[in-house]
Amino acid sequence: MKRSSVIAIILTLLMPLSAYSATKYISIGTGAITGVYYPAGGAICRLLNRGRKEHGIRCSVESTGGSVSNLNAIRNNAIDFGIVQSDWQYQAYNGAKFFSDQRPFEELRSVFSLYTETFTIAVKADSQIKNLDDILKKNVNFGPLGSGMYATMKVLMDVKGWTQDSFESVTYLQPSEQPKALCEGKIDVMVYAAGNPNGVLQEATQACKVKIISIDDKTISKLIKVNPFYVQAVIPGAMYANNNEDINTFGVMASLVTSNKVDEEIVYNIIKSTFDNFDNFKTLHPVFSTLEKGNMVKAGNSAPIHPGALRYFKEAKLIK
Repeated sequence: MKRSSVIAIILTLLMPLSAYSATKYISIGTGAITGVYYPAGGAICRLLNRGRKEHGIRCSVESTGGSVSNLNAIRNNAIDFGIVQSDWQYQAYNGAKFFSDQRPFEELRSVFSLYTETFTIAVKADSQIKNLDDILKKNVNFGPLGSGMYATMKVLMDVKGWTQDSFESVTYLQPSEQPKALCEGKIDVMVYAAGNPNGVLQEATQACKVKIISIDDKTISKLIKVNPFYVQAVIPGAMYANNNEDINTFGVMASLVTSNKVDEEIVYNIIKSTFDNFDNFKTLHPVFSTLEKGNMVKAGNSAPIHPGALRYFKEAKLIK
């Protein structure tokens, strides 16, 4: 066989490999499929993937245990991006509280924040539980180990001076398992944290008569004083079945984070695809409907801004 023919065959065989190598594959860690993180990550990926012929990036979503799991996975290079609560972004970056057994995650970088997540305590309507202190000596579900709701419950317990022994029992059910467990009486209290409205609370309040408990102002004020990344929040009345009054609680911002190891062009393009198609993005989930770009740049982002994000924000004149 002629040398030129051999070279031509080799080049032909290498072409698919070259095309494959040119594609940059990234992943976003989210949360349970029934929560808000998973569709939020899907919305971001969907807009990014529409332009993959131009930027060569392909995005996929992974269902995970939530905020803490995502932060640890980014630290260990298992995923590229993660949606996390702003409080755990702060704790991971500083190596504080829940992450005090690890070194500060100084490589963590913020991308943009999303929506306010409210901390929610739900019980059956015929329960004798009327306020926060009434959940003592009850069967309480904290949410999955490694999730933001589990970690937030631990912080709330610290403020109240409680331990796990303060409850009859503690379980760690997935969000999809909680409504049924509550309605069937397998747990007395369901702890949940997400943007509103969300499918888990909708399912619970529609499957049986469930009431959402307000948290008293004294506890909220003490919590925010110790943890300034929390904010006071209200779940509007009538958002969920059989809950017609406003519900007072506290919350954090859901935020997209990455590490300084992720290429600047990738971060730039993930923001550009979202912010340049912002009106479309806001229609992809009900919790996005009130988003404002200015808040997404600043609120809840305690880790340094990734250079790729900073580049886009300056070009879009969202920051100076």
